[in-house]
Amino acid sequence: MTRDEIIGGRRVVAQPAQEPHATRQFSLSYVLAPHLAPGYTGAADLITRVDIDSNFATDACVYKSGVDPQTGTRYLEELAFEVVSEQNAGVVTEKALRMHRRGVRRIFAIFVKGEPRVCEWSADTQSWRLLAPSSHIEDPCLKVPLKVAALLDAAAANQAVIEALDAQGEATLRKREAEGEARGKSKTILQFLEARGLAVSPSQREEILRCDDLDRLDRWAHRAALSSSAAEVLAE
Repeated sequence: MTRDEIIGGRRVVAQPAQEPHATRQFSLSYVLAPHLAPGYTGAADLITRVDIDSNFATDACVYKSGVDPQTGTRYLEELAFEVVSEQNAGVVTEKALRMHRRGVRRIFAIFVKGEPRVCEWSADTQSWRLLAPSSHIEDPCLKVPLKVAALLDAAAANQAVIEALDAQGEATLRKREAEGEARGKSKTILQFLEARGLAVSPSQREEILRCDDLDRLDRWAHRAALSSSAAEVLAE
């Protein structure tokens, strides 16, 4: 491995970070992790072959979990975050241009020198757009919106992590409640069919017990009172 990155054919030495870059990059990963939606993965310093002349990593990124069937490797980043301290602003802008051309959907820069600020790359204006600290980053990659202030302030970061973890817990609870309700309805349908003397094959029983669509189970329950066979109940 080498510390060198290739940007537009130029070799750039990626030195280990010092404060405030290093501490902000650590906080960035800390905040991002609990915000990720199911099916997405986060990474730090993940190197990507952006184009034929560029091979570099961003400080943090989010991408779809699993293997891309088109490439046989990991999916391309969808969100990319770059902490900007000593790095030349022109280099950061060139990275954003190349990443966007590569297909990275959204690119963010966290400027930590002077007045800290968060910007998002705009493909329309080919420039950085300032994000208000009171705003949120909403995206399918994120389970809950990410507060911009959480990328700038330690206290806001801690609060955002707590809220994201709470939201995950509530979502898990709702999922378990729905699964329990589905199991109860499935068993009720089977009991009703049995009480009416209607035969249920092993495959039909499995289909009923496996179903987690509450609306479909409600339709089946209604049909179970009127249909003359299990096949009629399950027909769509």
